[in-house]
Amino acid sequence: MNLQQKYVAFKTILIKEWLRFMRIWIQTVLPPAITMVLYFIIFGNLIGSQIGGIKGFTYIEYIIPGLIMLGIIANSYANVVSSFFGAKFQRHIEEMLVSPTPNYVILLGFIAGGVVRGLTVGVVIFLVSLFFTHLQIHSLFVTVSVVLLTSVLFSLGGFINGVFAKSFDDISIVPTFVLTPLTYLGGIFYSIDMLSPFWQKVSLINPILYMINAFRFGILGISDISLLASFAIIIAFIAGLFIVGLYLLDKGVGIRT
Repeated sequence: MNLQQKYVAFKTILIKEWLRFMRIWIQTVLPPAITMVLYFIIFGNLIGSQIGGIKGFTYIEYIIPGLIMLGIIANSYANVVSSFFGAKFQRHIEEMLVSPTPNYVILLGFIAGGVVRGLTVGVVIFLVSLFFTHLQIHSLFVTVSVVLLTSVLFSLGGFINGVFAKSFDDISIVPTFVLTPLTYLGGIFYSIDMLSPFWQKVSLINPILYMINAFRFGILGISDISLLASFAIIIAFIAGLFIVGLYLLDKGVGIRT
């Protein structure tokens, strides 16, 4: 395939992914927005008023970047894992694999679909947050780059989960038992400076902590973690997961019997 044909193949997969989740936006886009409204009301206004401020910001201002990132992570992951497993379950992934389309183009198409859904949900949550507080973006470059890189990372994670999933129950194991605990312990609702030295060191093992803090720096200009370290960890994870995902696709793991 020449470059134009690869682009057409990539665009086709991306449009398919876009239409797939937008046709059921009431199930894919609206629920995260409603959930975040509840977070803003309960944690931001009710509990936040009792806690006070953190690092010069009101509590609701401090947690909003983390809540936006929570929606982006969950939806980027969910879109790819459900889409790829659905393609396996309906047996049409084989048609893509036997086509002249290179496997890396197929992988990039699924990743792009996850990124688009993650960004869509992130924008919706951001717009909802404006009803509760006023936010000014500290660094547009950091904000956008962290969002894009994080969406790519968790789209790759969702793809790998979809490869190994053998039933619909399997696609919820990682989000339930891995992503949810790591996300909620990733500094959404608190600064790690509030923890004891031991738990601060334990928190540094959590990669999601770096993503949330980098995004918080982009929005508010504050972070518990070095921005350089955050970008290095995110990019390293993306490179590793992309290599693994492409290898699994090339070998037909979870597809060929």
